Amino acid sequence: MRHGGRRHWPAFAIAILALFVALGGSVYAAKRARINGRTIRAKSIPGNRLKPNTVPGNRLRRKSVAGNRLKPHSIAADRLMPGVIPEVAADAPLTGTDINELTLGQVPSAAHADSADTAQSAIDAQTAVDAVNAVDAQTVNGHSVGCAAGTVPFAGACWEGTASAAVNAPTAARKCAARGGELPEALALAAFAEEPGVNLDSGDEWSSDIPVFTGLNTYGVATVSASSEIDSNLSTTTHAYRCVIPLVT
Repeated sequence: MRHGGRRHWPAFAIAILALFVALGGSVYAAKRARINGRTIRAKSIPGNRLKPNTVPGNRLRRKSVAGNRLKPHSIAADRLMPGVIPEVAADAPLTGTDINELTLGQVPSAAHADSADTAQSAIDAQTAVDAVNAVDAQTVNGHSVGCAAGTVPFAGACWEGTASAAVNAPTAARKCAARGGELPEALALAAFAEEPGVNLDSGDEWSSDIPVFTGLNTYGVATVSASSEIDSNLSTTTHAYRCVIPLVT
């Protein structure tokens, strides 16, 4: 019996050795083997099996991920290559955060707001320089807006409420020019005479109309009576007058 067992021992030892060599080779082969993209079957790994933040944006192939498959703010913009995210659909709404205001030009309706100085709005502005639509502005280009004391707003201008003392026509025109105004036209003066509370001088008032030339430095000038009648008088005669001053002075 003993002699028989000894005869089988070498074969048994060789078999055990072969087993260990085979197992060691498999382990060695497993350690040497590597898994790359080619060994992974397409679409075999779902996205929910990837650990968050394990795949940086620069490892994604261009145009490989559609924009509608990305979670908002999941990938930083500086990690995306151009073209990775397609353009936003034309019907997609934009919000204020999507627009860089520095890229916008000046709004057309506010193009003249720069010339309104510090006014928040050209409406009711105290000072509106070169404003196109300055409603109720107190000054425009440094000039006062409105009618001064003793004048009455009428026909878009400021009319003196009381006639001045009688002078000849050239003197009346000169005095009105010194006040920043002029003599009124005859028809306008006749219309002003019909306004409530307005009384023209009983001796007629000068207008700016010159209907007739009669000689050197002597010419006919239209006058208007207290009853709104228009007549003609020589420029050398004297009559009362009132000036018409523009709203902006």
